[in-house]
Amino acid sequence: MNDFCPIKRFDHLEFYVGNARQAAQFYSKFFGFNNIAYRGLETGSREIASYVMQQGDICFVFSAALLPEHPILQSVYKHGDGVAIIALEVPDAVSAYKETTKRGAVGAIEPTEEEDGYGVLRYAAIHCYGDMLIKFVERNDYSGVFAPNFIPQHHSNNSNFTGLHTIDHVVGNVELGAMDKWVQFFADTMGFSLLVHFDDQAISTEYSALMSKVMQDSTGKIKLPINEPAQGKRKSQIEEYLEYNNGPGVQHIACATNNIIETVSKLRKNDVEFLQVPKTYYENLEKRVKNINEPIEQLQELGILVDRDEDGYLLQIFTQPVQDRPTLFFEIIERHGAQGFGEGNFKSLFEAIEREQALRGNL
Repeated sequence: MNDFCPIKRFDHLEFYVGNARQAAQFYSKFFGFNNIAYRGLETGSREIASYVMQQGDICFVFSAALLPEHPILQSVYKHGDGVAIIALEVPDAVSAYKETTKRGAVGAIEPTEEEDGYGVLRYAAIHCYGDMLIKFVERNDYSGVFAPNFIPQHHSNNSNFTGLHTIDHVVGNVELGAMDKWVQFFADTMGFSLLVHFDDQAISTEYSALMSKVMQDSTGKIKLPINEPAQGKRKSQIEEYLEYNNGPGVQHIACATNNIIETVSKLRKNDVEFLQVPKTYYENLEKRVKNINEPIEQLQELGILVDRDEDGYLLQIFTQPVQDRPTLFFEIIERHGAQGFGEGNFKSLFEAIEREQALRGNL
């Protein structure tokens, strides 16, 4: 099939937050990101302050409104701090916009050019689930640090660097009955295909369940799982998310590392909080996952989960929510051939999430 919307990579994720300066400091001190670019009052930006944070090939942009009527502030009021834009680098932003909108996507930002002394940056955007945007960014003719109207920040290398290098996948939560609609949206408008489907039998506990379908682009670099709640005895983690996010949005971001033991050790030293896994999880773990390179004792000490599929194995761990609302959290993942998402860990993971829900009075 002709790839009518080719994608190079995740360009960046833009977070709308209440205080961009403090958010940038949080991700610097806790997760090891470097501030590489900035816009704000000092650069002539009268309505928005933004900090561009980078680690490896991961780029996060934290933006806050400077005026009370600005849409960013309205978003934060409604959803809390969280991801508002998934930006994808494409070879041709105009073509990506035209091809997706003619196939049913709703345009949000028409093709736009911005220019400075480093060249021309082109971008456009379409609407996605909830209030999310998918933004197409074309950098062919731009060599600046991030975008026009941003100035470079020349900070020394962050001593808190934790070894995160790429975005593995970005997971969205949608309301009951909407998952298939958005699966079809990505297939029809962007040419994505279904990688794997997990039903409510695979992802369930005694109390709650969810369903998930993983969509990916033609290269397999861009993976966007979509979750919806399933019927259960009590409120599921997806329902809790939808309640506090006031609708669909990004639930978690999976960041890859080449050494999860080292990365998680540094993150814990930086006071990042993770979900607690019961010690019983590690009983007979070696028999379940067979040969792995990492010592089981270290994995247990750090709370790292392991799963194996026909292609290899993976290691993963999940943070607590990174803001007061129980919405956005992070996954740290290291792959050794495995292409899955830790299906063998689903039950242990969701029981851990439910324990946290119960502490919040939301189970």
